[in-house]
Amino acid sequence: MAAVLLIDDDVELAGMLADYLRGDGFSVELAHDGESGIAAALGGRFAIAVLDVMLPGLSGIEALRRIRAASQMPVLMLTARGDDMDRIVGLELGADDYVPKPCLPRELAARLRAILRRGSTAPAAPAGELTVGPLRLNPAQRLAEWRGRGLELTSTEFNLLEVLARNAGRTVGKDELSQQALGRPLARYDRSIDVHLSSIRQKLGPLDDGRSPIQTVFRQGYQMIPG
Repeated sequence: MAAVLLIDDDVELAGMLADYLRGDGFSVELAHDGESGIAAALGGRFAIAVLDVMLPGLSGIEALRRIRAASQMPVLMLTARGDDMDRIVGLELGADDYVPKPCLPRELAARLRAILRRGSTAPAAPAGELTVGPLRLNPAQRLAEWRGRGLELTSTEFNLLEVLARNAGRTVGKDELSQQALGRPLARYDRSIDVHLSSIRQKLGPLDDGRSPIQTVFRQGYQMIPG
C-alpha cells in the first residue's frame, strides 16, 4: 500500500480525493498548508506527494522548491487548468508530473501509479549497468553518474534518461518517451518532456566537442549521442 501525502488547502476536495485513493488501495495523509506539507514530505514516511500549486501563504511552488532542496521523492503537482506558467515552473523545479484541477480522482490515481511503477521497477531490458559515453546508469539501484560524478535526478528524469540511453543513436519520439517515462500518453500541447529534458541537459553539461549529449530532432523527438 503506497503512502501518499496530499497537500491541498481545499479541505473538502482533499477529503474527497483522499477517500477515493484509500478505496483504490493507497494510504493517504493530508496537509493543508505549505509548511506542514514540507515537514511531512521530508519525514521519510511517504512514497509520493501530491502538491497543490495554489496554497495560501507559502505557495506550492515554494514548497516544491524546499522539498527538492532536501529530497528526490516523487511529487505530482495539482495546477489550475490552462495555467501553463505554474506548470512549467513546477516541472523546472523537479515535479515529476502534473494534473490540472479540477481533476478526476481516477486520473489522479492512475498518474500516481504510473510514477510509482516507473520509480520502482526497471523496464524489460538487459540487466546490469548501462554505459553510453560518459554516462553510466544502474537501473536496479536507480543510480546515475556522468563523468564519474553522481547525478541528482528526479524519478521522471531518471526514466527519461534511461529510455534515451537504451536507444542511444536512435531518435525516440515524444509520445514514446511519455509512455515509457511518465506512464501515460502524450497530451496535446504538453511540454512536460521538453522541460524535463532541459533540466537533464543542464545537469549533464556538454560533451567534449561542446554538443549536448541529448539532441533535439526537429518534429521527431530526441536522440542521445552514442558516445
